[in-house]
Amino acid sequence: MVSTPATVLSTIPYGETSRIARLATRDLGVVSIIAKGARRPKSPFGAALQSLSDGVATIRLARHSDLHWLTAFDVARVPVALAADMGKYAIASVLGELMVRFAPHESRPETYDFFRHSLDVLEPAPPIAVEVLGLRMIWGLVRALGFAPSLARCARDGTPIDPAAGPIAFSASHGGVLCGTCARAQETSRLSAQDLADLDALVFGRDDLPALDDRYLAAHRRLLDRYVRYHLGDGAVLPALGFWLAREWIGEAKPVAAP
Repeated sequence: MVSTPATVLSTIPYGETSRIARLATRDLGVVSIIAKGARRPKSPFGAALQSLSDGVATIRLARHSDLHWLTAFDVARVPVALAADMGKYAIASVLGELMVRFAPHESRPETYDFFRHSLDVLEPAPPIAVEVLGLRMIWGLVRALGFAPSLARCARDGTPIDPAAGPIAFSASHGGVLCGTCARAQETSRLSAQDLADLDALVFGRDDLPALDDRYLAAHRRLLDRYVRYHLGDGAVLPALGFWLAREWIGEAKPVAAP
């Protein structure tokens, strides 16, 4: 039996009375559990297994299966503010999607702590900061998962990059910035010195949040999308990421173009 801080990532009904859930946990990584009787009216789980709720899970580990038993879930908080704001919920859903798909099935406390901290910071964020904060949180989780882009040295040959030398080539497929030699005949985005500084602040959490207008926010979202799809997506459909990019909740119902 293991008791560990945990956050609910997703749930599905199982049989007539139970639920299967994916939990991000601090001590076990991402795990699948069955909560027997969770759908009964008088279930001891009550409303605990809500998406993104966090608390302490008590789990009985299966010896010969990846599906464990949830014996208790003591809720610390249900994220009401996230659920009430579609923009915040869309960002939180992307974070959850990255965790459920790409977080390791082993103890990685620093990854869990960053994920949980991101939700805690996002929930009370003022509306004006939500979009930029979302970029920082998603990039930060990408970094915590071990996929940070190279921003100071060429991602192919390690040549130091001088932002003052002119527009910098950034290649999502190669994993970061490229020197002039490596950028030849490559499909790249071009970043100014300020663009690179803004991206560095988003990825590594250094300095204050950058001031980005709508045009630059859209450009940064597209860059993040291309990077995540190549390095983490591996061809998989990422519904939460697609929904966040389409931004349908604010009337911008545009299809998400393939990179």
